[in-house]
This record gives sequence, C-alpha cells and structure tokens, in this order.
Amino acid sequence: MNSIRSTRVIHGGEEHTATVRWDGGVITSIDNGPADLDVGGLVISPGLVDTHVHVNEPGRTEWEGYVSATAAAAAGGTTTIVDMPLNSIPPTVDRAALAVKKKAARNELSVDTGFWGGIVPASNTIAISELIGDGVCGFKVFLADSGVPEFPPVTIDQLKNVLAPLIEGDIPLLVHAEDPDLLRDPSGDPTSHLTHMRSRPPEAETVAIRALVELSRDTGIRTHILHLASRGGVEAVSAARRSGLPISAETCPHYLFFDGEDVPSGATEYKCAPPLRGTDHIEALWRGLDTGVIDMVVSDHSPSPSDVKTPGDFVSAWGGISSLQLRLPIVWTRARERGNRPADLVPWLSQSPARLAGIDNRKGSIEPGADADLVVWDPDASFVVDANNLYHRHPVTPYDGETLFGRIHHTILRGSRILSDSQDMIPGRGLMLTP
Repeated sequence: MNSIRSTRVIHGGEEHTATVRWDGGVITSIDNGPADLDVGGLVISPGLVDTHVHVNEPGRTEWEGYVSATAAAAAGGTTTIVDMPLNSIPPTVDRAALAVKKKAARNELSVDTGFWGGIVPASNTIAISELIGDGVCGFKVFLADSGVPEFPPVTIDQLKNVLAPLIEGDIPLLVHAEDPDLLRDPSGDPTSHLTHMRSRPPEAETVAIRALVELSRDTGIRTHILHLASRGGVEAVSAARRSGLPISAETCPHYLFFDGEDVPSGATEYKCAPPLRGTDHIEALWRGLDTGVIDMVVSDHSPSPSDVKTPGDFVSAWGGISSLQLRLPIVWTRARERGNRPADLVPWLSQSPARLAGIDNRKGSIEPGADADLVVWDPDASFVVDANNLYHRHPVTPYDGETLFGRIHHTILRGSRILSDSQDMIPGRGLMLTP
C-alpha cells in the first residue's frame, strides 16, 4: 500500500477530501486521485507523538517494557514516543546508561522511539554534552522528589551550573515543577484522594514555575513545563509567554478528564503527581489549550504492578496513570463536548510534541517530505474501555469502564500498517530516533 484517501484528511489545519501518497515511507504528495485504500469519511490525522512515556526498561521491566508500551502506543494511533530517563535502572543520566537503554530497545519497538536524558545533582557538563552528542532529545529534571531514589531532585542553583550545553544547543529542559518546600506530609484519611490533594497543593506548582521563569529570564534556557495541572500554573506560563520567554507547557489527559474531588474512596488508580484537581483547574487547562498557552497533551504514561498501584491507600500507592493507548479518545471525548473539531487535536497530540523533541521536520504533520505516519479514526464511534483489552503490561487504569469517543481503525508507521481495522497488531517495525 502506497496511498490512502478520505473525505476528512487533516492537512494545513483543516479537513480536506484528499489522497495521501508515499514512497519509501515518506509522503510524496497530497492530491485528489484514486488510492490503494479509501476509508470514506473516517478522519486521517498525523500519527500521534507522545513525548512523556515511562517505559521503565531496563531495570523495572516488570512494570512496563518496550514491547508492551510500544504496542499500546500503536493501538492508540501513536507512531512516535519519547522515553523518559527515569524509572528505568540505570536512569539515563550518562552515555553508558543511554547505551544500555538502546540495547534493551533494539528489535523490540512497534513505533519509532526517542530518548530524553536526565539531570541529577551528580550531573556535569561533560556527561550532558556526551548525551547530546549521542542523540537525546532534551533533558528532564525534578525539583521535588521523583519517587525513585536513583533519580534525585535538583535545585535551581544546581541547574545553573550545568545548563551551558543546553543553552548553546537550544536543547529543551523539561521540568517536573513542584516546589518541595510547599509539599506536605499527607495527613488525614489515607483512603481519601483529598488527603493526597492537600499534600501537594496547587501553589507548589505555581511557585516552582515562577522560579523556572526567572531561570529562563536569567539564562535564556528553553524550558518546558511538564504535566501542568493548576489554574495558577496556567497563569504563570501565560505571563511568561507574554513576556517572550522560551517557555512551553503540556498537560495530560487525566487532568482534562477527571475531577479530583470526585475520586472514589480507595481508588488509588487515580493517583498521580501533581494530583488531579477540581473543576476550576480543569476549565483553566482547557482555556490554556484553546488559547495556545498550553502547547500539547501527552500521556505521562507511568504504569506499575497492581499491588504497587492499587493498595487502596493514597499515601503508599505509586503515583502514575496509564493512558498511552487511550490518549486520542480521552482528549477527543472532552473536546467534542466543548465544540472542538478533530483538526484542533493535531497541534496538541502531534505537531507540538514533535516540535518539542526536535523531530517536527519528519513527524507530526501530513506534508510532503514528512514520514507517512498516519492514524485513521472515527470521531463519532464510541466504545467502553475494558482494561483487560489494553496492551500495556498491567491492566490498571482509571479509565476502565468509561465510555469514550474516537475509535482507532488503522495506524500507519512510515507507510506500513502496524494496526489494522481488525485490531491485529504487526510488531517490531519501530526505529530509534534522534533529533
């Protein structure tokens, strides 16, 4: 197959009747001629790009791994992921650790995969420069505890000492932005999500973002705020962008979909950090997307075994939500309720993540010269999530039983179908990417 046609091809920000053609896995033209496959009125969007995925391999492969994570990505229309540097052991903080991770990923990928590097207190400019030379897409840091001992947090002063290679190369710095001084020891009913919410107040995010804004103002560092979850955080990012600073931001499907005040008692599958918040924060996030303050929606896919994730205790449970396979339908379900169009999702789910990772010259859009990465989907078809039918390693997700709109029919990676209309998976065609 070298061409596909629809009355709803999203190209240039609008839907068109068109045929997309490719050769050697690269789009060659968009025209109105006949095609090898005509999908009628199904939407054809650029393959999704997810820049916030915790694959956990090697070292915590019992939590997730490249085979299961990239299969879940393909099943959800995602054709490219970028793997986070932590939760794997060793974390990707030096050249040797990146080599170990690439060896683990070799021949295991169903979708194309890039890698983020990490910065910890022991990092230095030599190790960072070597990782840049070896092709990481950027660097992640935590300002607060990461939850795993091998990836400790850094201070703003520690960051200042090692940022020169990133600034020189215009490499993005990705930050988990919560001020550790404003986080509290959980007190109250451990089965209540409100206990978790109170332990990580929204002010912790706002204060951390303001500190990062000043860091960017002082140094020029290109800064990306991870998993934005609060109204104050949106306002802080908005102010920074109005002043012309190189600040970008993401949010995640769960912050747009779930109300933190409605989480059932003991339902620790909803635990994440920052926590889910209330309706005023949810509305602020949607306004941020609609106005361009927030650039993208990525999964922050962070699975774990059920005994770690669902003990019924919000104090001890692992904080991470699994949604890699469901990102498009989750976002579309809420977006359609707000009057958005399928075309509105393309910057959020494809173009902006590709730009962040430095791969937008070949990923994230339907244009001649780009990779023929496509997702074919029905925005009007609904389905009920059955966690046991998801491809990621552990079927624990707060979306189990939810009715979502947006059924995936085909996922095409560099011109080859890796997911067919029958939901058959064709694994093992992914490549490792560098910017």
